[in-house]
Amino acid sequence: MGEACINTPYFVVDELRLVKNLEILKQVSEAAGCRILLAQKAFSMFSCYPLLRQYLAGSTASGLYEARLGKEEFGGETHVFSPAYKPEEFDELLHYADHFVFNSPAQLRRFGPMAKAAGKQVGLRVNPECSTQEGHAIYDPCAPGSRLGTTLANFDPELLPLLDGLHFHTLCEQDSDALETTLAAFEEKFGPYLTGLKWLNLGGGHHITRDDYDRERLIRLVRGLREKYGVEVYLEPGEAVVLNAGFLESSVLEVVHNGMDIAILDTSAACHMPDVLEMPYRPPVIGAGLPEEKAYTYRLGGPTCLAGDVIGDYSFDAPLTEGSRVTFGDMALYTMVKTNTFNGMPLPSIVWRDKDGNLTLVKQFGYEDFKNRLS
Repeated sequence: MGEACINTPYFVVDELRLVKNLEILKQVSEAAGCRILLAQKAFSMFSCYPLLRQYLAGSTASGLYEARLGKEEFGGETHVFSPAYKPEEFDELLHYADHFVFNSPAQLRRFGPMAKAAGKQVGLRVNPECSTQEGHAIYDPCAPGSRLGTTLANFDPELLPLLDGLHFHTLCEQDSDALETTLAAFEEKFGPYLTGLKWLNLGGGHHITRDDYDRERLIRLVRGLREKYGVEVYLEPGEAVVLNAGFLESSVLEVVHNGMDIAILDTSAACHMPDVLEMPYRPPVIGAGLPEEKAYTYRLGGPTCLAGDVIGDYSFDAPLTEGSRVTFGDMALYTMVKTNTFNGMPLPSIVWRDKDGNLTLVKQFGYEDFKNRLS
């Protein structure tokens, strides 16, 4: 199938780029002796789970639906963490998840015995209260007042007999130096409680497949934990699995002028790449530069009625006109899992590009997908 046969907007996931990431993750897993899981919250394109399963040990979930998807479509180990579990869902969750991580001593007391009785692994998420981020408070689990993880002040050693492991997740798109800093804080506060436990989960946010990521330091840190405490170590990256492996193809609908040239696209920041507004985040555009860097500068905006549905300002070598293609890069992560139909916007189709460059239309959405979300 040629690209001209597919109406924009649509996501493309590239097999060659995906496999490159997976091979790096497998090398790290083998060298460090750790187990790496897919964080489904970042990427849940289950049609390619059979490929991912060849490289990764399993998947992580944030609740019932993700856990079921991981169990049924991915296989391997299925881990689940939720800030608070719904009592009416917990029995069903026991059918899907192998590892249950609880957010607080109260949740552990309430649900931990049920999980243990069902033969599941049980863990507690802790908060080492060590923030290594700047400017991303929305993604910082160690921010002041965070609801995520148990602080040392709230930790109850009497619950240790219920625990198989501890979990922390504090990073976002960071290198292994941030992990090293966090581990020092974690060990100072919680290291003594690892004795006798089976595993330690270091969460996600590790940018392992980025070109300049220090993988040797990560391997050294993981090996050190295994040797010092005798625990299995888990990593659960999401972004690193699909980094730079996806694209979002869009088209220009019209160019208007209001103090500057504005290209209105058929793709929306609010509906198709919400991190642009939440972070805020500037997605890369293939062949484009910073404002005024190239000959023609445009503000790229979406087609919704939201005044702030703006992707950003970019410059191009040639003018944009109606029908011009604009290709956004790094669009596999936190895109398909976050898309919405605000304003009745159609969801982008999902396309797979195989190693030979052939395109397959995996999923196309229509009016019923919009209507079925409503009452």
